[in-house]
Amino acid sequence: MVISRQGIAATSQTLASQAAAQILARGGSAMDAAIAANAVLGVVEPLSDGIGGDLFAMYWDAKTGKLTGINASGWAPKALSIEYLRAKGMSSMPQNGIQSVTVPGCVNGWEKLHGKFGKLPWHDLFQPAIYYAENGFPVTEWIAGGWKGATATLETDENGKRIFLPNGKAPAVGEVFHNPEVGRALELIADEGAAAFYRGAIAKAMLRTSDRKGGTMAAADLSEFESEWVEPISTDYRGWKVYELPPNGQGMATLEMLNMMERFPLASYGPLSADAFHIKMEAQKLAYADLQRYLADPRYAAVPVAGIISKKYAEERAGLIDAKRARCESVPGDPKQYAGDTIYLSVVDREGNIASLIQSVYLAFGSGVVVEGFGFHLQNRGGLFEMDATHPNALEGRKRPFHTIIPAFMEKGTVHIGFGIMGGLNQAQAHAQFVSYMVDHEMNIQAALEAPRFTKLTFGGCDVMIEARVPADVRRELAERGHKLDVQGDFSSWMGGGQVVVHDSATGVNYGASSPRKDGAAVPEAPGYFKDMKAKDKGQRAKGKS
Repeated sequence: MVISRQGIAATSQTLASQAAAQILARGGSAMDAAIAANAVLGVVEPLSDGIGGDLFAMYWDAKTGKLTGINASGWAPKALSIEYLRAKGMSSMPQNGIQSVTVPGCVNGWEKLHGKFGKLPWHDLFQPAIYYAENGFPVTEWIAGGWKGATATLETDENGKRIFLPNGKAPAVGEVFHNPEVGRALELIADEGAAAFYRGAIAKAMLRTSDRKGGTMAAADLSEFESEWVEPISTDYRGWKVYELPPNGQGMATLEMLNMMERFPLASYGPLSADAFHIKMEAQKLAYADLQRYLADPRYAAVPVAGIISKKYAEERAGLIDAKRARCESVPGDPKQYAGDTIYLSVVDREGNIASLIQSVYLAFGSGVVVEGFGFHLQNRGGLFEMDATHPNALEGRKRPFHTIIPAFMEKGTVHIGFGIMGGLNQAQAHAQFVSYMVDHEMNIQAALEAPRFTKLTFGGCDVMIEARVPADVRRELAERGHKLDVQGDFSSWMGGGQVVVHDSATGVNYGASSPRKDGAAVPEAPGYFKDMKAKDKGQRAKGKS
């Protein structure tokens, strides 16, 4: 772990962590640092995030103990409908291209978060990102691999090909990459605020791009969008309070999983035992069956969140788990009766405030559509709508889709933790495994992030990915119970990189951790020791003169 009495920034790319640490050293809040880091990540990790995507965040205020959430996920264009797509010959939601694009919520979210929790001038937060856009940065290992793997997506758009495939190919590790076009977009946002993005020059460029590609986005879709302050949802897990954000994100699945897992003595099984993995895998399948059936935009559908995260419902669902046999077909329950590629970063400042923030353009380079003149990709979140008009998550204009990206927070006594793990449908199940490693198996935050995990990225069936570091005899036993294991590398990107920060309000000490499944690091804010040295020298000189 990184341990400091100063602030700590943990992100998926070291230059972004460093930028955030410098914002903290300038007196910025955890949220100032988070926004600055997010802006840098949009430049240095463009396949995963950027101003063309959505954002969710939580902020814990150390003085008041209040946890605040924001949903900055954008809606579908008003004119985009199931009927419109069917008329174009589409029977399922497009996963790329202009018809998969929803309004990007990120910049509006940044502005609202800064207005509520920021300390430094808005303009200052974007200078590190603008610097790297204009002056370039060396591409790092994990990012280079993902970039190369997305070549086919980049080749579908003339601007994507021109900007992101210099010399006809993805930049190699250590190759210096420049994107002055996105630098211009960031300069406009720094100077004019979110208005530049939703009503100004950037908005006009998005509309021109959409029109040229045959999209449905209109000026009002952008100008009328507002992110939403939301109340986090939570459950108690063996004395720890674990918080997620409410739908349209998938955080409720984490809480449902934990409630089921709590009914088994996981601590006595051992962290890498077949028993522990089996129970978690079975809980995941049951929770995700509910996720697929019920998750939607709560402004358009009645999502039974209270029932899904209730302890009584967990008792019913956990009763379906056979301790010795995998269940290959999990059907959704009836929770209503119990009503009662992505980046994640976390920052803690010297006062103990915590920002837990996640942001994404969804799949690598999103829709593949680059906004002309401004060098950023639009997200493809619309691909997560359903074309079945009877489903709660059915496509409608101005509706927000099923969302995978989720920030998290947990606390017990004086210990407060902002955490998150990336990777599409991996996220909710990865959160539950992280919490279990910490709570059931008493690992510290770095060990819990690094510990081997499984992930299941499909609904139904017994297929499951698992890291090769899980002992071979444990994998054999899981296979004997009916799990169809797809063994990945030791630190697989499918399991998602993650970041964690901790503030202990009893000691004032902060902790940070960063997953080896990404290129990032937890970087502490530097104390003002050089200022202190100058003050001492000045005092000694004054004393000598006297």
